[in-house]
Amino acid sequence: MDLTSGWTGETACALQAALRLSNEGFAEHLGIGVRTVAGWHQKPDLRPKSEMQQLLDTVLEQASAQVKDRFAALTANSPDAGAANNDPATTDAEARLSADRNIGAAMDWIDDRADWEPGTARRKTAARLVQLDARSLEDRGKKRGRVNQRDIAHALAEYYRNRPDTHGLYSARYGDHESATSILTSPDWLDLNAPLIASHDRLRASTAADAELSLDEEAASRAVDRVAETLTLGIRMVDMPLYRLLGVDFGGGRVGGSLGMTRFVEYALTMDLLEAELVDTLTSGQAPEPGALSLRDRHLPDVASVLDTSGRLCSGGTLALCAFARPASPLRGEADYLLLVQERSGHVVNASRRLAVTPKGFHQPLTDVRADAQVGATLRREMEEELFGRDEIDNTVGDQRKADPMHPSRLSEPMRWLLDEPGRLRTECTGFGLNLVSGNFEFAGLIVVEDEEFWNRFGGQVEANWETANLRQYSSLDGEALADLVRDVAWSDEGLFALLQGLRRLADLGGERVDLPDIGWELQ
Repeated sequence: MDLTSGWTGETACALQAALRLSNEGFAEHLGIGVRTVAGWHQKPDLRPKSEMQQLLDTVLEQASAQVKDRFAALTANSPDAGAANNDPATTDAEARLSADRNIGAAMDWIDDRADWEPGTARRKTAARLVQLDARSLEDRGKKRGRVNQRDIAHALAEYYRNRPDTHGLYSARYGDHESATSILTSPDWLDLNAPLIASHDRLRASTAADAELSLDEEAASRAVDRVAETLTLGIRMVDMPLYRLLGVDFGGGRVGGSLGMTRFVEYALTMDLLEAELVDTLTSGQAPEPGALSLRDRHLPDVASVLDTSGRLCSGGTLALCAFARPASPLRGEADYLLLVQERSGHVVNASRRLAVTPKGFHQPLTDVRADAQVGATLRREMEEELFGRDEIDNTVGDQRKADPMHPSRLSEPMRWLLDEPGRLRTECTGFGLNLVSGNFEFAGLIVVEDEEFWNRFGGQVEANWETANLRQYSSLDGEALADLVRDVAWSDEGLFALLQGLRRLADLGGERVDLPDIGWELQ
């Protein structure tokens, strides 16, 4: 190895690859900032300052013989040390990339949007893979988990401190506790109580192509990192179609607006990266302010850009508090509603390891782009998938080949019973907001099954799918337990928003089955 002319970004990255450390692990090993390491990847010709040169010399000198051998191999045969094209581990990584068509779609998308030669993203991702260690990433995930919902809400309130009078951040009072969120909303978007039936569920979808995003070098590098980490941790990434919000229109107890189309890969490799950037900044002790968050500064620099849903990528979803009527029981007590809350799995892309109401899902079509644009269509599908065990409509598991996957003849027994007679299943949209975490749109809802016979018949068949690590149940009469639930800092912001709006509406509908304090919202 020849370092007589000093270290460059390339050779520093080669040392990182030889040590098999992530960006975060290499930065910690050197005692420097993660952004410095990222800069070496982005600018391989960069020559670090003299004190950094000495630090890299020392790290190499103190490395084990195996690390020195790997470093020699990485720097001997290629001018691009960071790519590690001749490393056998890189060849194995590229084979993994070739085996997954969804990952292949992500690679093609990065090449196209970064204006790279075809195959560049695959090679960069393969080189990144051999540097990653699953345990280090899991440790980072635990570190990120220490940043709770309140921390995130407070940080985003500071970043977007200049808010118009027409919109504010949703907060609600439950008893003597006040919960703040990162959900940007307005009075016209709350307490909609809109029935999710055809006459009131009026979102309209267009299949027209949307404007394409472009990636600069830093954004492309972050996208490559995301794919490599996804593969290392075994997270599912499926390039499914998603609805993109263009505008909303609420009035007369109706949910209205217009939707375009995008792909999950486009969302996952751009807007969905904003949360990790924010959390990592918080864990490092830095102030999450404009200028410190490069991706957020690029995609969502201010409230005006958040509200400009037609001018940016705005994907999102629907989620609802589910309430099942239960009869009185000598063991449990008086008649009540059973409320379900999920702890999200670490294998999901969205709201990983957070609390959320259930069902929760991205708003997306199955087979009919226009009919599936209804908010209620997504909630019914998610009920089938997340509560009633319909794996074949989960497009993260397999391809969708059924002409009408929600045809009555294909429904689960519990869902068929609910839809057999009008009035058995009540679904409403209780509110709408834009989540500052990633700019997502959030349709909050309430699902109520008022017939006690359902739980007697089918309660034993309700079972969460792979997206849920644990399922909790609460009684609508147990105000103390619900107060503890509201105060839990493990919530996702959209989950807490849907919980509070759902409880607020259930208090109006539930009669003697419900014992809740007044729940009032305000905008901050």
